[in-house]
Amino acid sequence: MDVALAVVAAVAVTGGLAAVPWWRGRRELGSPADRATFQTLHTASLAAPPLRAGLTEQGAQKAARHLRELLGSAALAITDGERLLAWDGSGDHHAEGALAHAAGPMDSGRTEVLGPDTVACAYLDCPVKHAVVVPLTTDDRVVGTLAAYGDDVSAGLIRAAEEVGHWVDAQLQLAELDRSRTLLMEAEVRALRAQISPHFIYNSLTTIASFVRTDPERARELLLEFADFTRYSFRRHGDFTTLSEELHSIDRYLLLQRARFGDDRLRVTLRIAPEVLPVAVPFLCLQPLVENAVRHGLQDRTGPGQITIIAEDAGADAVISVEDDGIGMDPERLRHILAGEYRGAEPDGEGSPEAAGIGLGNVDGRLRQVYGDEYGLQVETATGAGTKVTLRVPKYRPGVTASGV
Repeated sequence: MDVALAVVAAVAVTGGLAAVPWWRGRRELGSPADRATFQTLHTASLAAPPLRAGLTEQGAQKAARHLRELLGSAALAITDGERLLAWDGSGDHHAEGALAHAAGPMDSGRTEVLGPDTVACAYLDCPVKHAVVVPLTTDDRVVGTLAAYGDDVSAGLIRAAEEVGHWVDAQLQLAELDRSRTLLMEAEVRALRAQISPHFIYNSLTTIASFVRTDPERARELLLEFADFTRYSFRRHGDFTTLSEELHSIDRYLLLQRARFGDDRLRVTLRIAPEVLPVAVPFLCLQPLVENAVRHGLQDRTGPGQITIIAEDAGADAVISVEDDGIGMDPERLRHILAGEYRGAEPDGEGSPEAAGIGLGNVDGRLRQVYGDEYGLQVETATGAGTKVTLRVPKYRPGVTASGV
C-alpha cells in the first residue's frame, strides 16, 4: 500500500480520538500494513494534545514533528496567516518563504501545489523543491495553513496532506469547543454571583450594624464571616472547588442568616461523611440550593424552619442533599421554571420563583455539562410539603480538579 494512502486511511479513522491498539494481546502485528497502520495511529495520537490548545506557536511546534512524520515529507510548516508558527525538517532556510507560500490558500481556502519556480533554492542538494499548502479552517474560517515540502509531489501526497489538514481542523474545532465550554461555565458562574441576593447582602450588613452597640464582639465576628463569604463567592479563578470549601462557605451563609432571623427561627442539621470532604465539585453548586431552602423554608410561616444538609459516600459518587420543610412548590410549575419557561409577575426578590429557577437551573446545567445527563439535579417537592434537592458527583473524574481559594 502506498505510504501516503495508508496515512489517509489511518488519519480518517482516528478523527479526534487518541489511537488505541485494539488488537494488542489478540494477534501479532504481523503484516507490514498492520505495523504501518499502528505507527500512523500512534503518531496521530502524539500530535493531538498540543493542537487541543488551539493554533498556537507552542502547540504547532510540538505537533509539527509528528505531522511531518505522518506525511513523510522533507519539511513541514504551520502558519496562522500572519506568522510562521512552526518549521520542522530540512531546508530551514526556506522557512522565511512559508508565509508567502501560505497567502494563496489563506485567501482562497483551497489547497495549492507549488513548484520549483516558487519554492526551490540555489542549493542543488536541497530536498525542498515542491510544496503542498493546505488551508486550516474552524467554523468555516481559514485560520492558518499546513504545508508539506519535498523534492517531488505525488497525487498520494496531495491527498494525504489534505486529510491531515482535515484532521488538524478537527483538533482545532475541539479546541474551540473546549474554549466555548470554559467561557460558558465562567459566564454561568458570573450569573450565579449576580444572583446572590442583594437583599441578603443588605440584610446581613443591617444585622451586623444592629450588634455594633449591643454586642461589638459579635458584630466583629459576623463582619469577618461576611467578608470570608463574599471573598469566596466572588473569587475569580477555578471552575471547581472541594466539597469542604463549599460547605464552609455555606456555614458562613447560614451563620449570617441565623444572626438575622434568630437561632430559634432557623434550625440547621448537617450530616457530613468525612470521606467526601475532599471531593471536587463545581464552584457554587450548593450555595443556590441552600439559599432557596432558606427562602422557602421560612416563607409564609411563623414557626421555625428546618434545613437539613446531608453529604454521603455512595461508592464511586458523593451524594449531597439539601432539604427544607417549607412551603414547597407545584412540581409542574417547578418544571417550567427549570426549563426557563416561567413568565410570572412575581417580583425578582428573595422569594421569587425566577430567582429559584435561575439558581437551580444554573446548577443543573453545569452538572450535566461536566458529568453527563445522569448527574442532573433531582428535586422532590409538592405544595405545602417542603423541598428536597439531591445531586450526585463522581468522586473522581479526569480533568476535574479543585482550585484553591
